[in-house]
Amino acid sequence: MTDKKVHTEEQEEIKDINQEGVENTKDSEATDANEEVKDGATTTETESNDVEKQLAEQKDKYMRLSAEFDNYRRRTLKEKMDLTKSAGEKVIVDILPVVDDVERAISAINVTDENRNVFEGVELIYTKLKDFLKKNGVVELGSVGDVFDTDHYEALTKIPAPSEDLKGKVVDVIEKGYTLNDKVIRFAKVVIGE
Repeated sequence: MTDKKVHTEEQEEIKDINQEGVENTKDSEATDANEEVKDGATTTETESNDVEKQLAEQKDKYMRLSAEFDNYRRRTLKEKMDLTKSAGEKVIVDILPVVDDVERAISAINVTDENRNVFEGVELIYTKLKDFLKKNGVVELGSVGDVFDTDHYEALTKIPAPSEDLKGKVVDVIEKGYTLNDKVIRFAKVVIGE
């Protein structure tokens, strides 16, 4: 072979080797780029998962806070309603002895022609007091013949029942009881038949 031919073959071999080197370098660079993309994707996925977790935590906190505020709002609204219902309770409780005294005065007055005007005046005051109590949600408790209920009545004593149908029932009312919006503000003091 001639030198030229050998030399050309060597150059071709060198070219082939260089091309393989370039291809290997390209493959290597492509692999590195792919790994970087994969690393970037992994990093992006990790960041995405972290963001999703934080979002879920924030959403959970928001839901809990919202529920807590709703409970607070309901509780304060209920407390306000209860306060409104029983706002005048102390005043009404203080008026009840006056009502009792007026009832005693009506029963003690001997109605004659001379004191009829006094009786009618006291009866008018009593009627106005009863209307005032009724308008404010006050209901009387305690009448003869009612079944004895410890939630509304206070038994002062027991006596033999005058009849069979009054056993375990109220025979006499010593002092009337009252409820304000279904809450007992004064228990009725009664005598029970046994």
